[in-house]
Order: sequence, then C-alpha cells, then structure tokens
Amino acid sequence: MLKAVYLHIPFCAQICHYCDFNKIFIHQQPVEKYLNSMKEEMVNSTERFPNYQMETIFVGGGTPTSLNKTQLQTFLKDVNDVFVNDSLKEFTVEANPEQTTEEKIAVLKDNNVNRLSIGVQTFEAELLKKLGRSHTREDVYRTIREAKKAGIHNMSIDLMFGLPGQTMEMFKRSVDEALFLDVPHISSYSLQIEKKTVFYNLAQKGKLELPEHELEAAMYDYLIESLAKKGYRQYEISNFAIPGYESKHNLQYWNNNEYFGIGAGAHSYVEGVRRKNAGPLKHYMNLIKETGFPYTEEHTVSLAEKIEEEMFMGLRKQEGVSDQQFKARYGKSMFEIYKEPIDRMIQKGWLKTEGDQLFLTKDGIPLGNEVFQEFIGVVLD
Repeated sequence: MLKAVYLHIPFCAQICHYCDFNKIFIHQQPVEKYLNSMKEEMVNSTERFPNYQMETIFVGGGTPTSLNKTQLQTFLKDVNDVFVNDSLKEFTVEANPEQTTEEKIAVLKDNNVNRLSIGVQTFEAELLKKLGRSHTREDVYRTIREAKKAGIHNMSIDLMFGLPGQTMEMFKRSVDEALFLDVPHISSYSLQIEKKTVFYNLAQKGKLELPEHELEAAMYDYLIESLAKKGYRQYEISNFAIPGYESKHNLQYWNNNEYFGIGAGAHSYVEGVRRKNAGPLKHYMNLIKETGFPYTEEHTVSLAEKIEEEMFMGLRKQEGVSDQQFKARYGKSMFEIYKEPIDRMIQKGWLKTEGDQLFLTKDGIPLGNEVFQEFIGVVLD
C-alpha cells in the first residue's frame, strides 16, 4: 500500500546558481493552469492506483512558497481533498525564508501542514549572494519565529558546506546559528556541481574556486560532532534530528517504499514501476489534457534492481539494513547474496553488523558512495 506522495511546484522567484531541479521563473507563468493540471493528475493517479493511504505528504520545488496566498490556498485545498486522511502523520512544505510570510504560514497551518523544510544553506551574506539566494539571515529568524507562533514547531533547515569561498570559520558560525534557532531537524550536505547550472558553467571556465577536499571533510566532521553534543542523532548520512523528529517522508524513500510523484518533472514508484513526468510546463499540461497522465518514461523495476536499491538506500540510514526485513521482501538473506562485498567492506572497516542489522561505520559514512557501488551489478542465482 502506498503511504507517501511527493508534489512538485516548479516555480521560483529567483534561480539559485547550484540548483539542477526542475524549475522555472514564476513571472508571467500560467500558475493557475498548472495547479489545475496537478489536481487532475492527483485525481487520475488515485483512481488508477487506489491502493493508498497517505502517511506522509511532501511539497517541494522549485519554491512552493513562491505561490501567492490565493494560489497556495487553492493548491493545498486540492491536496487535502485528494490525499489527507486520518492516517496522515507528516505534511511537509519546502519554504524559502524571503517568501514565507505570516499570511502564507497561516494558510499552511489551516491546511494541515505540520512541518516546514526551510532553505537556509548558510547565514553568511557573502555566500548567500554567491549562491544566488535572495534571503537574509533576518528572514530566516523571522520565518522560524512566525512558524512557531502559528503552532508549527516541526521544522528542518538546510545547510550547505564546501561552498565557493567558504572557510571553516564561516561554516562553524552557520552551524552555531542553526543550533541557536532550536529547530528539531537539520539537513546538511556538500555542494555538488551539476550540469545546466551557473556553477557548472563557471567551473568549466575555471572560475569556481572550491574548498579543498580535506577542508570539506573537516566541515562534515565538525557538523557531526557539534550536532551530537546538542542531542541531534545522525539518522541518515546528511540528516540529523532530535529523536522523534526524523523525516518520516524521506524515510519512505530510504526504506525503498513506493510513492506517488505529482507535478512537472516528478518521479513516482507505483506497483513496481518507476515513472518520470514531463518536465517542461507546456509538455506536462498538454499530456494531462490529452491522456490524463504526464508520463514520458516508464520502467518496470527488476528483482535485481529492487535488491540493489534496498541496499544502497538502506545503508544511508544509521540503522542500516535489516536482514529480517530483507528476507521478508526477497526470500533470501542479504548476507548470502552479498557475502563477498559485505565481508570485504567489513574487513576495510566501512561496514559492521549488530544483530541482523548491517550498517556503515563511522569511517564508512564519508565513503558511502564507494560502499554503495559494491552492491551494484551482483549477479543473482
């Protein structure tokens, strides 16, 4: 049974220099028509795949809070009408601080949103400008203050490290400010240079000066140590939470569960099939109008692929992969299928076992991608 849905709002008031997500400037875009198409996709999807009962809803982008108050109300009402039920545990909306007004927060609260994921990235004005961000640290403080006042206390903030021109002292200040804000969840990840971004173009021209790998690694170590001292548990490679405030929605992905994906460029995983929606707005809306569904790619996931995904998604979590759950899903022990790579990674000190759980060691966490590669391409009997 499906228990999660992701909904994509592709509009942005400003495009960040590092972002490769499906996004478009909101100015003069057919926002209302797009939201109508999303509603049609929601209804059609749940009629075609009725075996669902939502526990988590996540609205991402783009910038969901780039919608005006009326548009946000219309969209959230549609989401509530289709997906909200008594089983719902977590309803998250991504928010940019400069566009998250007190009025919009009230709309979110009135429509069952109980968690905000706030794009902070850094508290340094100089670095925010380099990233193409338009908010200030004061915007962050105001957003969190107003959300708490409205009764939304479950919040996450994003922090980035390995940024152009970022020093260790800068990152330490951002971590300290994040802790001062007293939010129960922090996501933190290093900058990745992706194609079709401003940063990629600068890097190709040799005009993007990034911190050395050793400094980036030191930033990550500082992050882990500082958050642990304040009671945050690193429950996934890039995610830290006060116990009880882990992202229930993201755990659906890391537990390799199926989910709906609604909106332009969204991906879904339903009844063993991964589907990709059209990204360009016009293409997306035309497909909805013509066929009722915006799919441009459909791929039936093989047993081997499911098992690979179970391993490299599950190993992102601190608790790792349960062999009991693995056998219940696939009828065979992971220690049998992956004996050689598991033994090799344990010998290197990157994996360890406890009971029936297999998980990354402290030394293995920074080398996660290298470990995950060991579980791809193993031939099943």
